[in-house]
Amino acid sequence: MISITIQRLRVERSERRILDDLSFELTSGTITTLTGPNGVGKSTLLRALAGLLPLAGGSITASGLRHEATLGESCHYLGHTDGLKNSLSVAENLEFWAAMLGGGGIDPAAALAEVGLQHVAEFSVGYLSAGQRRRVALARLLVAHRPVWLLDEPTTALDASAQRQCAAMIAAHAAGGGIVLAATHAPLGLAQVRELAMSPQPTKTEDL
Repeated sequence: MISITIQRLRVERSERRILDDLSFELTSGTITTLTGPNGVGKSTLLRALAGLLPLAGGSITASGLRHEATLGESCHYLGHTDGLKNSLSVAENLEFWAAMLGGGGIDPAAALAEVGLQHVAEFSVGYLSAGQRRRVALARLLVAHRPVWLLDEPTTALDASAQRQCAAMIAAHAAGGGIVLAATHAPLGLAQVRELAMSPQPTKTEDL
């Protein structure tokens, strides 16, 4: 069982306090949504957990990770950008990420089938719509195994059908013992989801 404990977390940027005195815990099999207005620090929190931002105070500790991996090495981070190279085909992008992240997931063709995009496997990503690009980014979660998913507005640009596919992927990951933490302004359409409502800090900040 994986447990991630965040204690009195503080993150600053340009001497501005983005997060302060934030404490909570994540455990295997749970789905948690981060809610709150723009600028409250939801994206900042996800990036800090992924190891992409330094901490100004507090701690993030994890237990139960395999092979002495760090938390960052055990996370899939899906940000506002999709992390795809336009000049490569859809399949080539997924093959790259599978190799880069160590594999252990399903093959790219199966991942594309999960998000309903098997018919665009040989298309250059640059030709895809915004919704299709987001679905390819979601497929990336499946081609390499990571127990922790950190998702920033995962349903952005998705139509209703793709939103249901995304919800099914998240539910399946949690059912398999994974952890999902998702920043969202809209419900994910899932039962048994915990909510972490974030409040603005006294100093105005941007949601980075």
